[in-house]
Amino acid sequence: MNQENIILWRNILLRSFVVGVVATLLLLGATIAFWHAAVGWAGLLFHVEEKALARIVLQFFTNVRLIVVYLFLVPALALHWTQKSISR
Repeated sequence: MNQENIILWRNILLRSFVVGVVATLLLLGATIAFWHAAVGWAGLLFHVEEKALARIVLQFFTNVRLIVVYLFLVPALALHWTQKSISR
């Protein structure tokens, strides 16, 4: 793999990481803003209590964090490190 391809993939992965972080923050803001409405709808539609819904939401954000970090950031940092070692 030549240096231009490494730089291209690194930039794609870093930008994907940034987009993932921004999307997660927007989802977090919407979750906080509409929590009471979400609890009401979840209780009405799925018969889920607030405690169980909180656990589901926490697990969702934990999974999103793992995916964004390990699928985008870690490979991007590895490619960045590889690109730096090639350019020397």
